[in-house]
Amino acid sequence: MTLAGFLKMLLSSLLLPPGNGLALLGLAWLGRRRRWALALAVLGALLLLLQSLPPVGTALMGTLEDRAGAWSPETAGAQAIVVLGSGVIRPVAEFGGETASERTLVRIRRGAQLARDTQLPVLVSGGRPLPAESSEAAAMAAILENEFGVAVRWREEDSLDTAGNAALSARMLVPEGIKRIVLVTQAFHMPRARLLFEAQGFEVIPAPTHFVSKNGTGFEAGSLFPSASALHNSYYALHEWLGILWVRISGS
Repeated sequence: MTLAGFLKMLLSSLLLPPGNGLALLGLAWLGRRRRWALALAVLGALLLLLQSLPPVGTALMGTLEDRAGAWSPETAGAQAIVVLGSGVIRPVAEFGGETASERTLVRIRRGAQLARDTQLPVLVSGGRPLPAESSEAAAMAAILENEFGVAVRWREEDSLDTAGNAALSARMLVPEGIKRIVLVTQAFHMPRARLLFEAQGFEVIPAPTHFVSKNGTGFEAGSLFPSASALHNSYYALHEWLGILWVRISGS
């Protein structure tokens, strides 16, 4: 890992849950004899609590999903479908080794559905996350072809993040005259992914999937209690907003 990559990971850990709350608690402990320590500890504990509440996690996801586009996109004029990877799990004995993560599988399923409906060619994008032995794209292509019966024309196997997905997909598609694409990813991830693909010159038709904030369950008694899934939602929502801020500042 490069120094820049390490610093980026460290900064993310401090700004995102649960690291943000834990960092405040740690600072409070270090300054436990100071007047401000108790206030900092309370702030850290409150931050952890709020980020763990289902209504908060769902609302944070909703701020992104409201910008994701329609679940049923108008694909007229599209030239290709691009499905983004989101990790692999390993090893999985019943599947003979590595396979797509749950988030990736949701995207694969949506991509397969769109490919059958539109007959558009498919590109899968995702490099090899350490310590995996193969790329996300390889796992995605195997599932699409062997389990969904959908051919994959292009495999982008070198990207390590969404910016890389966009830049390396452009290297494959633009020389073939493909500029209008259907982009498949989770709804919460779509706003940032769309920004990055548009920065590469693509005209993007968003095809978001898995809307967490629009499941229609309404209020439940369990919503009053902290949960790991709510903290998970808060983490990914804040991660995306930080990523969007970085794209706006840096342009990549």
